[in-house]
Amino acid sequence: MDLLDRLLGHDDWTTRLLLQRCDELTDEQLDRPFDIGHRTVRQTLHHIIFNIDVWADLMAGEQVRLDHTPGSVQALLSRFNEASSKLSRIARAVADRGGWNEEWTDILDTPPAEKTYGSGIAHIITHSMHHRAQLLYMLHQLGLEGLPEGDVFSWESRSKLMPGESSGPTLR
Repeated sequence: MDLLDRLLGHDDWTTRLLLQRCDELTDEQLDRPFDIGHRTVRQTLHHIIFNIDVWADLMAGEQVRLDHTPGSVQALLSRFNEASSKLSRIARAVADRGGWNEEWTDILDTPPAEKTYGSGIAHIITHSMHHRAQLLYMLHQLGLEGLPEGDVFSWESRSKLMPGESSGPTLR
C-alpha cells in the first residue's frame, strides 16, 4: 500500500464513518445552525461531497454537475459513494502514470485556469479533512458520543482488522 492508498483510504473511511453517524440525527439536528463551517451538519456534508464530485468531474474532463441538493443522509451517502470512487480511479490512474505534474483545465475559473493533478487531489483530501473537523465539533455539540478521532492511525488499525478490503473499509 502506498501513500496515495493510505490518504484515499483514510479520507473515504472517515467521511463514510461520519455520514453513518449522521444517520442517527433527526432533521432538526442535521439543520441546526452553528457558527462554524457551512453552518449545519447537512450543509457541511453536502459541501464536502459536492466538492469531491465537482473536482473529480473537472479532472476527468467530464460535464460538471452543479445541480445537487443536500438531501437526506442516505442520499448524501449515495452521492459520496459515487464521488469517492471516481476520485480514487482518477488518482490511481494519475499515480500509475506518474502524472502528478500534468495539467488539466478548471473551466469553472474565470478565465479557465490550468491546474496540476497533484494539487487537485491534495486539495480535495485536505479540504475534506478541514470540514470533517468542523463536523466533529458540531456532532459533539449535538451530544453524539463515541465519535472517531478521524486519524490515519485509527483507519490503518481498522483496515488491518478487515483483510481483503482496500480503500474505504466500512464498519460492520
